[in-house]
Amino acid sequence: MNPANLQLEGLVMAMATIDRLLVRKGLLAREEVDLALRQAEASMNSEDKSEELSPANRDAIAFPLRLLRLANSADPDDDLPGFTELAKQVGETKEPYNDQR
Repeated sequence: MNPANLQLEGLVMAMATIDRLLVRKGLLAREEVDLALRQAEASMNSEDKSEELSPANRDAIAFPLRLLRLANSADPDDDLPGFTELAKQVGETKEPYNDQR
């Protein structure tokens, strides 16, 4: 595997852990985190360049946001699912883009 991919995997999981800590400490609500991540993905999809990207490239860009949303939706008092499990869930819950229907 490309070392950059491993670095990004570590970064995304660190962000998921920090998110859960912020929620557990009551500094942010899970709903606030989810809204911020949904807004980030919507912003990414509304950019002019997103129409130039293939669906696979759009999925690659959206993947970390979707993974963080899934990690955020898990019970903050339970253990955080591993990267592989979360990545699998991202693939299972992904919906097609409007131009793919």
